[in-house]
Formats: sequence, structure tokens, C-alpha cells
Amino acid sequence: MTRRVYLVVLLLCLGLMGPLATGIFMDKLASKKLCADDDCVYTISLARAEEDYNAPDCRFISIKKGQLIYVYSKLVKEKDSGEFWAGSVYAEQYGDHMGTVGYFPSSLVSEQHVYQEANKTVPTT
Repeated sequence: MTRRVYLVVLLLCLGLMGPLATGIFMDKLASKKLCADDDCVYTISLARAEEDYNAPDCRFISIKKGQLIYVYSKLVKEKDSGEFWAGSVYAEQYGDHMGTVGYFPSSLVSEQHVYQEANKTVPTT
């Protein structure tokens, strides 16, 4: 058992297990986002999904046609990127996804009601 620990430490020191130890870094979707407040916690609008969308990774949320989504921020579109919004699904019938915040393509939803204008530009982290 001790031999394995030494081997892992050696591999870490050599940098061969760096991606496994530090995680995988993903490209940023955008450098800035539009929000209603400085912390992007206030709801901007309510949107309805026009199509199903399956999240490709942990940054995104899956949505189903007809589902209502509370929108908290809108990414500022950059060259060669899609336009994404950040939001959350809230409804009892979607209990397994309730409260999960993630990105989704804005082209797949229609805004139903605007609560407040997204007039604060905030850097993404």
C-alpha cells in the first residue's frame, strides 16, 4: 500500500497526474454578463422553453419544452460564441431540478415577463 502512495506522489511531482489532481478547466462562455444588480441575484425575467435542451456539462441546465425559467443574467455575446442566459427552473413538477442555476441558449426560450431591466454589466468569474 505504501508503495502505491509513493508512486502517486512521484507522478504528481512529475506533473503526469496534473489534470486529474487539479480538475479540467473549461473555456469561459463570456467575459461579461448583464444583470439587474451587482451580484446577479435578482430575477430579470421569466422565460418559457420553446424546445427541449440537454445540458452538455455542469455549467448548463437541461430544460424541457413548456418549462418556465427564472432568468438571473444574460451573457454578453462574444465572437464565435452562442448567446446564453443563466437561470433556474422552479416548479413542483420539476422537483429534481428545482433551484439549480445554470446556462441555457437564449434562442430556445421566449421571455414571458420582464421584471426589471438588466442594466448592470458585471465581469464573469
